[in-house]
Amino acid sequence: MADTPLPPPPAQPPTWGPRPEGPPARPAPGPRKPHRVFFWLFLAVQLFFLIWIIAALNGADADPEACAGLTGDALQVCRDAGDVGTALGVWLLVAFWAAVDVILATTYGIYRLGRRQRT
Repeated sequence: MADTPLPPPPAQPPTWGPRPEGPPARPAPGPRKPHRVFFWLFLAVQLFFLIWIIAALNGADADPEACAGLTGDALQVCRDAGDVGTALGVWLLVAFWAAVDVILATTYGIYRLGRRQRT
């Protein structure tokens, strides 16, 4: 029996061929839509200041109680003083509004610089 040749091994498919295809790959997700939190916060602040200024202008009394009993030039001076006070109040609101917008813009700029991709 030592002289009998061994039978050839059974035929096997080659292992170096192309890989069998599995389930199809998922398409890459598209870029995420950014949340616009700052945008809506900015618009809310603008709306708040706009309402505040409108309320301040509407709250200005055309003939305040302090002018009661005055006539002629004294009444006109009293009304003009009220108008000047209203104008100063609205000017202060506009200045405060601008300062808040500058602070918001600076904060947003710093935030964007921190989140940008570095190359």
